[in-house]
Amino acid sequence: MRFLKSFARGLGLFLVVLIGLAAWLALPWFVLLPLVIVFALWMLLTRRGRQAGSVTQVGLSTLRQRIGSSSVIVIGIAGVVAVLVALLAMAEGYRATLRASGSEDTAIVLRGASSAEVMSTLSHDAVNQIAQAPGVARDADNRALMSPELVVAANLPVRNGGPDEDGSVQLRGVGAAAWTVRPNVKVVQGAKFAPGRRELMAGVGAQRQFKGLEPGKQIRLGSQLWTVTGIFQSGDATDSELWADAEVVATTYRRGSTRTSVTAKLTNPGAFAGFKAALAGNPQLDVDADTTLSYFSKQSETMTKIIRAIGMVVGGIMGIGAVFGALNTMFATVAARAREIATLRAIGFRGVPVVVAVMLETMLLALVGGVLGGVLAWVIFNGFTASTLAGGIGQLTFAFEVSPDVLWTGIKWALAIGFVGGLFPALRAARLPITVALREV
Repeated sequence: MRFLKSFARGLGLFLVVLIGLAAWLALPWFVLLPLVIVFALWMLLTRRGRQAGSVTQVGLSTLRQRIGSSSVIVIGIAGVVAVLVALLAMAEGYRATLRASGSEDTAIVLRGASSAEVMSTLSHDAVNQIAQAPGVARDADNRALMSPELVVAANLPVRNGGPDEDGSVQLRGVGAAAWTVRPNVKVVQGAKFAPGRRELMAGVGAQRQFKGLEPGKQIRLGSQLWTVTGIFQSGDATDSELWADAEVVATTYRRGSTRTSVTAKLTNPGAFAGFKAALAGNPQLDVDADTTLSYFSKQSETMTKIIRAIGMVVGGIMGIGAVFGALNTMFATVAARAREIATLRAIGFRGVPVVVAVMLETMLLALVGGVLGGVLAWVIFNGFTASTLAGGIGQLTFAFEVSPDVLWTGIKWALAIGFVGGLFPALRAARLPITVALREV
């Protein structure tokens, strides 16, 4: 019966700690800041708080004598945070790159129920009707500022890969207005391709990823030789693509007059609602319209969630190891300071200040480890370029982004590990009988 009661109390404590950690990791900084202020006021204005501060100062003053064991906590947590921040920075960079590819004043139109461009097919008649929809901006000659586009997958030799190692790249056939619709796309080397010719341009990300994409060179796509005329840069997902004339791409890949999507410049962001309603109300069209900002944000959701989930799982597994390291260290520290803690309790210090002091010491060490891990991740990974499949047809090149939110998440994980690692040793220190502790050598 006693065993069952102890087990029930332990299980209850475990569940409370687990729920508390989940709440801690979910709360934003502006909610946690008032809690920190309240705790600081408790430390300054109450008798037990001041006692906890005194015990903490005593413990911190002996850190030099325990530098070896204390460094176990710092290094272990730093490793956890560095790995976690790196994986979250990957997800953040992937999401930011795709979000930067869109805006609220441009719209993308796909065939109805198509979740990505590669799954869509628009007829020539549908493209013409989309051009007549209200809300589409027009140039000085009253031509619709829109680019009917054809997206296909092509294979190219991977740079720094084996002689027969190919990767998938996205080849986008664009219309004449593509440069106006996407004003952020700039030629940085060479020149634009000529309409009607088997010529193409490569984004800077694609050039880094694949061989042979230097201006003046020829590459083979779709059993045909293409001449690379230049390199462009956009600062978004387009950097990972190849661009060519849509008619030539359609002829090479036998797509006839069909297109996969239409990207249109709107007169203003507020015109999208009328544009979408007009397309939805046209009985001759079966299309879905979205702003490019919304479309590319949705494209990033699945991969971002997967990467973040992997980061949390890996961080959790490593965090368990760091927790055990902290537990061992703090149990040893409590054992070594047993007589000191017993003496403090004998002269009037209560159990709560002792618990708070031990946990504060552990969490301060965890904070140091979290900051160290975050700094290491920022130095090594911020701006680091990687590539992965996007939309199932090509490789997207993006840069890791160690944002303040990512660093804050790493710090919260570090403090959570420190909390768990210090809680049970702190409870043991507070419950240790004074007479027993005073007899220990």
